[in-house]
Amino acid sequence: MAFIESIKQLDQSIFFFFNGMHNSFWDIVMSLLTKTGTWLLFYLTLIYFIVRKYKMKALVILILLALTIVISDQVSVFFKETVKRFRPTHEPAIQNLVHYVHSRGGLFGFFSSHATNSFAVAVFTARLFKNTRYQFLIYFWAILVSYTRIYLGVHYPFDILTGMLVGILIGHFIYKLLVIVENRFLLLKLPKLESTGLTNEESYIIMLVFSIFITTILLSASQLVRLQ
Repeated sequence: MAFIESIKQLDQSIFFFFNGMHNSFWDIVMSLLTKTGTWLLFYLTLIYFIVRKYKMKALVILILLALTIVISDQVSVFFKETVKRFRPTHEPAIQNLVHYVHSRGGLFGFFSSHATNSFAVAVFTARLFKNTRYQFLIYFWAILVSYTRIYLGVHYPFDILTGMLVGILIGHFIYKLLVIVENRFLLLKLPKLESTGLTNEESYIIMLVFSIFITTILLSASQLVRLQ
């Protein structure tokens, strides 16, 4: 029990370190970055390249990508309802000390659905696209989305870390499933997964879309702060 309590105290200490670094500008930025709908253009860009690169196999890939998100989301929800660990915003001993923006979130937080979903998608697409620059970008995206949950006060760091690890496992598992599906049912259809991926030029396009998106978010937040 003493060990578990020491882990909880460490978790809270790390949480307050990151949650305490806030201001009105970053409140707006993190509130936008944590929303799934905010990333729609980025998601559409990834879907475009999946269709472009994998042609007739794209439908199967997109179905399994959707399955990746559903499984990771439902697994995290199952653990939330089973473990029943309060989010920082609902923990009686510290909830009044937590900096949160707009919403306290649901009652339970172990483990983070955002972290699980984003890392599952990151791993699946990183293995699919096989490009070092894209891998750097998509893992940065997953870390960024995950971090917003600590900043916004709705998850402890260990909620995020556990979600990351579970998401990585799910992403690898579903990609392996995709390979099995290809070998058993789509063997003769080109292109082959193992020999197909993003070129550097294509990865630059995705990075450009991402950079423009982030810049727009930052400039918009700056303008909103000035108007307050």
